[in-house]
Amino acid sequence: MSLSMSRPVVLLGAGKMGGAMLSGWLASGLSGDLVHVLDPMPSEALRGQLETHGGHHNTAVEVLAEINPAVVVLAVKPQMMGDILPRLARLVGPETVFLSIAAGLSIAQLDGFLGGGACLVRTMPNTPASVGRGVTAMVANDRVSEEMSALCADLLAAIGEVVVLEDEVLIDAVTAVSGSGPAYVFHMVEAMAAAGVALGLPADLSMILARKTIEGSGEMMRQLDTPTGELRQNVTSPGGTTAAALEVLMGPHGLSELMNKALTAARDRSKELGT
Repeated sequence: MSLSMSRPVVLLGAGKMGGAMLSGWLASGLSGDLVHVLDPMPSEALRGQLETHGGHHNTAVEVLAEINPAVVVLAVKPQMMGDILPRLARLVGPETVFLSIAAGLSIAQLDGFLGGGACLVRTMPNTPASVGRGVTAMVANDRVSEEMSALCADLLAAIGEVVVLEDEVLIDAVTAVSGSGPAYVFHMVEAMAAAGVALGLPADLSMILARKTIEGSGEMMRQLDTPTGELRQNVTSPGGTTAAALEVLMGPHGLSELMNKALTAARDRSKELGT
């Protein structure tokens, strides 16, 4: 993907996710001269990126009014938004879109911090974005034009797949599935490795087997584009070892029931955080 813009993009906050977005933009061909990063304590690596590509680093929010950005990416911690966003109110208008990657803050809350009338896109990325393999859901308010929405999608595509939601209410369910999802996968690796130890395997060997099994299975899904049910069936011989394990995992109190409970808990907590 080649990324081009005619007006600047501002990155407010350059932590892990913000830094990953910056790296993705520059790797996708975005001119460094159009990138303005506001972060009080940028890493040496980030400073080096900006210097190499001709990007700009600032510490004062007030300078943003002079550059007329097309997009302001809000990548600071959610608890900081109430202090920072009112200082960006002068940028609110029909030509600038604010793209938030902050968890738990609704479009209405963000708009309130900005003083109202803002073009806003709310997103829910996940941590694999830090290696360019994330999936990000985005939803826009009715002030965001199709052109603005497409530009935001292009910026997000630099860190992985992008899905567009029609209703913000779906963000809570998205958070439960993909936003928190990497932790479930990591815990599955831990659980598989621990079970292997219980069966007599050395801990380091069991962890290698579990990790590489998950990594390889994910790569199979990516490369083969085969329905997961079919992939599962391909591994399962009638009366075999896999079938014996799946009889437990797919039983009435198995993995599906646990996942339903876990994702419901995550969805409910996401709703609580957004109120």
